[in-house]
Parts: sequence; C-alpha cells; structure tokens
Amino acid sequence: MKVILCEDVDNLGEMGETVNVAPGYARNYLLPRRLAVSADSASARQIEHEMRIIKKREERRRKELAEVAQGIDGTKIVFKAKAGSEGKLFGSVTTLHIAQKLEELGHNINRRKIDLSEPIKSLGEHEVTLRLKSGIEAKINVVVEAEEIVEAPPEEKAAEAEVETVETEQPAEAGAEESGEQPSAEEPKSAGVPSEAETAG
Repeated sequence: MKVILCEDVDNLGEMGETVNVAPGYARNYLLPRRLAVSADSASARQIEHEMRIIKKREERRRKELAEVAQGIDGTKIVFKAKAGSEGKLFGSVTTLHIAQKLEELGHNINRRKIDLSEPIKSLGEHEVTLRLKSGIEAKINVVVEAEEIVEAPPEEKAAEAEVETVETEQPAEAGAEESGEQPSAEEPKSAGVPSEAETAG
C-alpha cells in the first residue's frame, strides 16, 4: 500500500515521501496516528491538498531544525571514564550516552541522528556529526577524560600476585622434599643442609 508520510518515521522515511508499506501497518499504525495519508484511494485533489499541508509543515520543521543545528554546532561535552595506561577505555561512549548528555544541556536529540560508526573507546577529543535532517547537520566535540588510569584490570593483577606467591613458596617446598624433614621453627635455615657430625660420620 502506498502512503505519503506526514511526519518523519524511523526506518521508513521522511516527511513528504511516498513509500510502500504493509496494509495492516498503514491501517493500524500510520493512518490512525496521522503519520501518513493514503496515496492510492484518495482523489488527486485530496492528495494535492495533503501535500500542500505536509510541505508547509516540512518547511516549518526544517526551519526549526536549522535553528537547533545552529545552536548546538560546536558544543563541547565531556565524559569521565576509567582508562588503561595506553589511553584505551575499559568501557565505551555510545550514541545513547551522547544523547543523554545533550539532553542534560537542553538539546533533545534522537540517538539515531548521532552519526557514530562505532562507540568511542579511547581518551581524547572526538568530532561527532549530528544529522538532524537531510542537508541539516551540526558538529559537536566529545571529550573523554581519564577519571582514573589503571595499569591493568583487577583480574590480571590478581593473577600476577598469585604467580608471585607460588614462585616464592616453591624453594621452601623443594628444600623440604630434599631433606625429607619439615623445617623447625627454631632452625629455619638448617633445613635440608647436613650438619658437621653427619658429614664426619
């Protein structure tokens, strides 16, 4: 079924576009919510009338978005994150995080409008483009600063500590095995070492 979109619809199209959709989707969702009008059953005069209304609405919307883009262009937002000694984050900054931070600054931007090919995973300044509508863009600076520099993750540190403990204990165990006796608390240094009397005998 062909419909003309009265509003931008995610994953479908922008205001004013004619698109093909499933009849059920149009009847149950798009048409009742006035997100679209039928392009098939309406008369030519009705379609022309609807298109004039949609175009006026689109012009108004584009003007509003152009003002938003102008107001947000060059905005700097800062995130604090834990990072390794090489500047790599233990997490990442996603479009959701950026959208939430922009909302805190009074800019309600749909995360789908944030052009980020992959999450930010390193410290530093990153330029990110907001594609608000076809031909209307703004660029913001996303700065990720180190909240804490961690040399190695906790798991690796624990593993290293365990290895050091084993290596420290091994010589004592080896000495005990060679002598066949447990070292006494009074003479810890003589374990596994023969006395002068034993050598003479």
